Amino acid sequence: MAENKTKETTASVAEFLNAVADETKRKDSFRLVQIMEEQTGLEAKMWGPAIVGFGSCHYKYESGREGDMPMVAFSPRKAEITLYLMQDPVEKEKLLANFGKYKTGKGCIYVKKLQDIHEDVLREMITSAVGYLKTKYCASIS
Repeated sequence: MAENKTKETTASVAEFLNAVADETKRKDSFRLVQIMEEQTGLEAKMWGPAIVGFGSCHYKYESGREGDMPMVAFSPRKAEITLYLMQDPVEKEKLLANFGKYKTGKGCIYVKKLQDIHEDVLREMITSAVGYLKTKYCASIS
């Protein structure tokens, strides 16, 4: 079984975000830290070199693959901000209907800037994602 490359690190979240070149993306990233900390009650930590995660979940899929991942996370990528919010697919579709401007990919949600989305829906999505992981995948949570 391949080992997860993305692990929690001791790197500084603030240093990482302060290095984001685009001013809007940098400000949005600091705002996302505030929103995610408020919604989860968990402190922001770096996961790998470019993901800001909240909490830690030890998962074990039916396939036997297991590892650790953040409960919720984001990454300020060059083109967009990537949101990692694993949710029940039906609940996710309901919430995305009122989310604002976004794109989706393999389990990720991509937004250009926070101004394009509804913060209250984002907060619901964060809470939904944490609840989903706790009941569906996480053998242990910290």
